[in-house]
Amino acid sequence: MERCAWPANDPLMIAYHDTEWGVPLHDDRVLFEYLILDAAQAGLSWRTILHRREGYRNAFTGYDLQAVAAYEQADIERLLQDPGIIRNRLKVQGAVRGAQAALEVQREFKSLDAYFWQFTAGKPMVNRWATMADIPTRSAEAEAMSKDMRRRGFTFCGPTICYAFMQAAGMVNDHITACFRYPQVAKASR
Repeated sequence: MERCAWPANDPLMIAYHDTEWGVPLHDDRVLFEYLILDAAQAGLSWRTILHRREGYRNAFTGYDLQAVAAYEQADIERLLQDPGIIRNRLKVQGAVRGAQAALEVQREFKSLDAYFWQFTAGKPMVNRWATMADIPTRSAEAEAMSKDMRRRGFTFCGPTICYAFMQAAGMVNDHITACFRYPQVAKASR
């Protein structure tokens, strides 16, 4: 059974690839989780972040937007002592600011789902890449998303991070065509 090469032989990465990555996602809580995790990945490997996923869930109150948006300086200091997450002050502050911005987005668009999916006209982009080397690190859609997110106060949302978010949330199917997940995810995209 062939799969994309990036999970290598890491069981957690394989499970994530085989069950989550690229599957169209419409749950606001999980979209917020992916935002936090993809922002935390900046400058690091996805493996590093995925292996701290449970730590992030615990640290960020199960990704409850209202709770995270209300975090105060004492909460940020607590998070900076938590070995279950990446203890980078700018990323932690960015997560709190991101929750506040996400609440504003929900008020305007009724959901994070409606906001994020507007960048792909409400449906997944199904690509046809033969090799991992063919897969881009950004797109025009990710650049538009990044620009709009920055305008709204989100941080750690450059075009590369936005594209990784789009891949994770199934807004883009970037499984290589030989991967056993490619047709499954393409079918889920309809």
